[in-house]
Amino acid sequence: MELQFHIRCRRGDVGRYCLLPGDPGRCEAIAALFDSPRHVAQNREFNLYTGTLLGQAVSVCSTGIGGPSAAIALEELTAVGADTFIRVGTCGGIALPVRSGDIVVATGAVRQDGTSREYAPIEFPAVADLAVTNALVAAAKALGKTVHAGVVQAKDSFYGQHSPGRMPVSYDLLNKWEAWKRLGVKASEMESGALFVAAAALGVRCGACFHVIWNQEREAAGLDQDMSEDTSAAVRVGVEAVKLLIAADQKR
Repeated sequence: MELQFHIRCRRGDVGRYCLLPGDPGRCEAIAALFDSPRHVAQNREFNLYTGTLLGQAVSVCSTGIGGPSAAIALEELTAVGADTFIRVGTCGGIALPVRSGDIVVATGAVRQDGTSREYAPIEFPAVADLAVTNALVAAAKALGKTVHAGVVQAKDSFYGQHSPGRMPVSYDLLNKWEAWKRLGVKASEMESGALFVAAAALGVRCGACFHVIWNQEREAAGLDQDMSEDTSAAVRVGVEAVKLLIAADQKR
């Protein structure tokens, strides 16, 4: 389809580089960091702006919550010319060193979601693009942010994480959560597994960075933390990473 069914965009409406927040309400503030931003389209959970950075067209498109809608955005943005994606969102910490306000950069994701299984067998790993990941880590360090790079858990149920004991499958949720802790998983979120696997299937680049809101394991251990809902640092990291990628791509 020339006009993409969900995001309501055509080729020429979006840049090669695209930031993917979940919340449609964050898109205008992210676009304000671009040069000459313009609103392109809004439909359902998909809110899209395009501008430029370093002279290159860049876009921001919200995905809503979870893997299904995130994969739809990735599919349709790819169909109209985007090929480099950075998920900028929020997460809850799992590993004890991960504190509220820190940045987590996902190197890969635990595929505890349904969407990625319709792209690849479960044996296939959900891995972030190396160039995008390195750009995100470099951007976070340059901005003076505390950054943790590693595997994250990508799940479908928010309350399966936060209220596992009341779920009929609590035996499975609690045991797997314990496994993620022992394996050093950094944080929990809801989109990266679907995005990384879909990106591999489509032959495009995708990475992800997250602002840590809270760490329930630090809370359980009686460790200090302050709840942090200001996502601007993760957004800045994503935008600076795009600039690094543009510069690197221009050199090639």
